[in-house]
Amino acid sequence: MSLASPILTVAEYFAGIGLIRMGLEPCGWRVVFANDILEKKFEMYEAFFPDALEHYIVGDIFKIDPSDVRAATLATCSFPCVDLSLAGNMEGINGKHSSAFWGFTEILKAQEEHAPPIVMVENVPGWLNSNKGEDFRVTIQALNNLGYACDVFTLNAQSFTPQSRLRVFAVGVKFPGVSKSWDLRFERSKLLLSNRLKAAFTANADLDWFYFDIPKPPALLTEGLTDLVEKLDDADKRWWPAAEVQRHLNMMTDLHRQRVEALKQSDQVACRTFFRRMRQGVQRVEVRRDDIAGCLRTAVGGSAKQFLIQAGRGEIKMRTLTEREYALLQGVPERFPIKVSGVQALTGFGDAVCVPAIEWIARHVLNPLVEQYIPTEAPLELEACLTT
Repeated sequence: MSLASPILTVAEYFAGIGLIRMGLEPCGWRVVFANDILEKKFEMYEAFFPDALEHYIVGDIFKIDPSDVRAATLATCSFPCVDLSLAGNMEGINGKHSSAFWGFTEILKAQEEHAPPIVMVENVPGWLNSNKGEDFRVTIQALNNLGYACDVFTLNAQSFTPQSRLRVFAVGVKFPGVSKSWDLRFERSKLLLSNRLKAAFTANADLDWFYFDIPKPPALLTEGLTDLVEKLDDADKRWWPAAEVQRHLNMMTDLHRQRVEALKQSDQVACRTFFRRMRQGVQRVEVRRDDIAGCLRTAVGGSAKQFLIQAGRGEIKMRTLTEREYALLQGVPERFPIKVSGVQALTGFGDAVCVPAIEWIARHVLNPLVEQYIPTEAPLELEACLTT
């Protein structure tokens, strides 16, 4: 394998606002190419990464000339989840949006021997059972056909931030001699192996898999939302008026109303998130019981929007989650500038990845893979990361 370019380099497909880059950089990775179809996401990316114009191409992935993609060790692919998600339209991998995955594989195929030796594909849990599991099978099979043996695991943002956000990660490698021990993968922590993923492995045992020894992730957080939310003044206009609060209380079943009333009577102020959902033809407000946010989603399309309740000391307040709260729940530092409109910011963050989850993957999967399988002296930044 040619290593003419620096070893820890990344081609970031479906780069969005750059949260995968943000998670990889602390471990020494450097983005040399990025692409997304949405100009508005590039606008947010550029606000934090001033070198964006040097490597970020805004446009349809099917129209990218493979010769414009710089050589890299890793290619990341967070392809659109709309057609795979329960919150979307479930049209599958060949749907209008999720079919962009095939643009990614076309570029890898065109790169031939210059294609990255490592790929990381990320998507929602619906990827595993979309079209009765066929979409997962054909995507892994496509990577196999390009020479990549794959390992797949799940990881929840809740191990790092107070947000319940399970995602599926497939890591494909082209290295000779990778371990293909099948049974070991079923001994993994449940935090890395959901029941759906276990079933997907079993149903697709004939595909080309490899096994990498991944440590157990941190335990899921049980609290943290209340401490994370912005402390808005009582007069802030983002708090809903009393009539709107009462309207939402009226949409709750007795169980959820009692949950909120218990918080109201407490001497401590606490926060919970809630969704509006249709249940048997009736719109209901459903409140989480824990101090953890539900999975953030985009502010457009068919996704259910998430709201916030603050209750305690005899009061109940409600509002929409702020753009900064979205960012913090994704593990984005407060120095990230948010200068765009609310919908644009909420969509940018809601359609992205959890930064510390990506950093954890870099430290425990990607960097060790490079160290083990690329026979070259590791650069200083890689050595520093691996010994952290």
